[in-house]
Amino acid sequence: AEKAVHQKKEHSKNKCRKARRRHVNLVVEFNRRQKKNIWLETHIWHAKRFHMVKKWGYCLGDRPTTKSYRACYRAMTKHCLLQDLSYYCCLELNGKEEELLKVLARMCSIDTGPTFAAVPCLSGRLQGSLVLYRADRYPEDVLGPITFIWKPKDGSGIPYETRQLWIWTHPSLKQDILTELKAVFQCSEPVETCSPEPIVTLLQEEKQTDVAMSVSKKRKREDHEGEKAVPVKKIIGDGTRVPLQSYCWTSQTTGVVISDLTMEILRYRLIGPLSHCVLTEALKTASVQTEMADAETELNNWWVENCKNSEKVSLHQRQEAIFELLQGISSPSEIAAGTILGLTVGDPRVNLPKKRSKAMPNPEKYQDNEKVRQLLLEGVPVECAHSFIWDQTICKNVTENKIPEQDLNHMRGELLVPGSQLDLGPRESKIPILLVQQPGKVAGEDRPGWGSGWDIYLPKGWGMAFWIPFVYRGARVGGLQEGLKHSEYKRTPHVPNDFPDCPAGIQFAKELENILLEKFKRRPPAKRANYVKLGTLAPFLCPWGQLTKDWEVRNKTQEESVVTSSADSKSCATESQVPCDLKPGLMIEDSQGDMMEEMTKIQNLCKEDGAATSSGFFVLRSRKLLKQLSAWCRPTCGKGQRARPASKLGQKEMTEDALLPIFKCYPRVLVWVSLSLLRKGSPELHAMICIPTQEDYLQLNKDQLFCGPQEPKHSDIFKHKILKLKERKKNNRKALESGASDALEAKAVEEPKELILGLWPDPLPDVTSHCSRILLGFVTQGDFSLAAGCGEALGFVNLTGLLHMLSSQPADKKGLVLLRTPASLQYRFARLNIEV
Repeated sequence: AEKAVHQKKEHSKNKCRKARRRHVNLVVEFNRRQKKNIWLETHIWHAKRFHMVKKWGYCLGDRPTTKSYRACYRAMTKHCLLQDLSYYCCLELNGKEEELLKVLARMCSIDTGPTFAAVPCLSGRLQGSLVLYRADRYPEDVLGPITFIWKPKDGSGIPYETRQLWIWTHPSLKQDILTELKAVFQCSEPVETCSPEPIVTLLQEEKQTDVAMSVSKKRKREDHEGEKAVPVKKIIGDGTRVPLQSYCWTSQTTGVVISDLTMEILRYRLIGPLSHCVLTEALKTASVQTEMADAETELNNWWVENCKNSEKVSLHQRQEAIFELLQGISSPSEIAAGTILGLTVGDPRVNLPKKRSKAMPNPEKYQDNEKVRQLLLEGVPVECAHSFIWDQTICKNVTENKIPEQDLNHMRGELLVPGSQLDLGPRESKIPILLVQQPGKVAGEDRPGWGSGWDIYLPKGWGMAFWIPFVYRGARVGGLQEGLKHSEYKRTPHVPNDFPDCPAGIQFAKELENILLEKFKRRPPAKRANYVKLGTLAPFLCPWGQLTKDWEVRNKTQEESVVTSSADSKSCATESQVPCDLKPGLMIEDSQGDMMEEMTKIQNLCKEDGAATSSGFFVLRSRKLLKQLSAWCRPTCGKGQRARPASKLGQKEMTEDALLPIFKCYPRVLVWVSLSLLRKGSPELHAMICIPTQEDYLQLNKDQLFCGPQEPKHSDIFKHKILKLKERKKNNRKALESGASDALEAKAVEEPKELILGLWPDPLPDVTSHCSRILLGFVTQGDFSLAAGCGEALGFVNLTGLLHMLSSQPADKKGLVLLRTPASLQYRFARLNIEV
């Protein structure tokens, strides 16, 4: 009777499909699935059309399920691409302006570009962007790139006015930046957590599931009652926040309040020249309202109060006029980079078109308009950057009083003329939003302004209400892969892939290495590349630390050899040319004095430039030095090249005096570069950037169709060791089967570290001189470029190696390097550029 066969079978708790699809059960199931990885408000829409991935605590759309690689590029170039960036994290700083600037100045440097104190950004007129560092640690200890927006001043003229600052950061960088901000502002942890929204407790959710999953004859009736009892699900929280963690922190010394507004404000991005058409057709500015729609509800009460103020009404009308002028601008790149425009719009679901169509510009409407020219010359005024989205109470009111989709559909069904536009009158919601211009490609000479667009900030809860109108105006939707390609075509570093000196970039590289290594192991040895024979030391990881260290050792040995050779030549010269009455001791003292003067100059330069003194590497972000390197990388003569020496570009000539301080100050530094192949070929991830030899230049001069040399095949020195290890394991297995005593002896034998056929084990040898061509750096992004019509790549090179290469290259071959993919022996010529 105790056997499982004789026990009575329990009723299955799995509900039928009809019960699973009921609203109450769907809400409970969706809440359960969001416990580990939070969903965006557009998650259901994306899940039906995209390959979803779980990253950074979110469930995000990676790429469309349809073939749309070229279509997305055409949308970015000719029409409009839409992306949901609501997973980006927003940190709000609230305090006195002087105190905020004083502390934030320690976390950035003016050498990298405009900081928090830049006048156009500080006024609230423009959005700023910079790279954050740990306090007083520039140029080391990078935290990551951020964008920031200051709330415009209210015009009171108070000198010590309280200001609001929004810092937008990638979710992988959020915890490091938030920890550093709390440390520099000396914020203390509050006793009680101040959550902006009431969260449905686990006990309430379990009660709902019990009601929904109760098995009885009246299951349908109980489910129906439960459906009435379940509250409407609210989008709250984010995946990067630790459970039971605070939302805001206050500093007792400075009075600064740090708030975490992640997922409280949604963020969409429109990319492409016709972003204006999509925006102006989908959104309509809110009408002025002076009377309440219903005394019982708080719908639009904040808007009615503001409309009673004539100054605010006139400001709203000015913002509306500027918003309508956007239709007369052909591309967002014509407006100043980072322009901010505040707006209050009506419900975008009301003027939804009957079917999907492409929003196109109307040249007859705005042709030679003087107001459009004035807008392009002067930009958006500072006062027009004001938006009610900065007020959290207003945002909460707008979110809570949103008209449900079900009620809107019911109103549409009661229209006398089916399909006509719905007029809600005073009941129509008023939503405060913020429009921020994204500049697109700003560095380099080709394709200026490509990929520019607009970012739309809106209160939470309104995600799908704005998403569907944008899609219905012809905006093509992209995912994470489209965002990666967008940054690749702009030739800008992508977060966190292209930040190897920040903690998030290091973590990303480790995760990518594990993924690629597991994929490599799954293939049989006969069906995968043998990277030992190909001479590839690190096919799944870029060993930046070892690369910079090897170049530092290489540079020191070269300097020592030059010093010894010069000393020998000087001794020979003194023996043959110096007169007898001149004391050689005086010459030695003079030369030592010159050397001491030179060393003091170098030390002063290092202090001025903020050079590295520790053993770690970092990425060079000093705009002054990057401009100098960019001028040196250009060929100064040759066929099809304009003669542009560094002196004509306002930079120093490449001499020993100019190079020596750089070698001393920046021993372990990486430089962000872009590469374009001269001939056929498509670069791949982790491809090697190498220095050509003199024979390669001669061969290229003889044959213009010469693609590049080939790497000689290496011998696999580990193959014999791996076979021995296999035999030893086999013998140990037999020993284990034979008896316990033999097993103990087998365990006593120390087995060496596991070797994988086709991969180099740690530690790696000298990475710079392992192959026939000296290694300079690695590629982090690479593919065939639809914009340039050839293979293009982005990556990092060592600064010391780059200067050695440029100093030895002919004038017409400046910046010429070799690229080799990890699974190939073929080198290909590429042109190296540093775009600033």
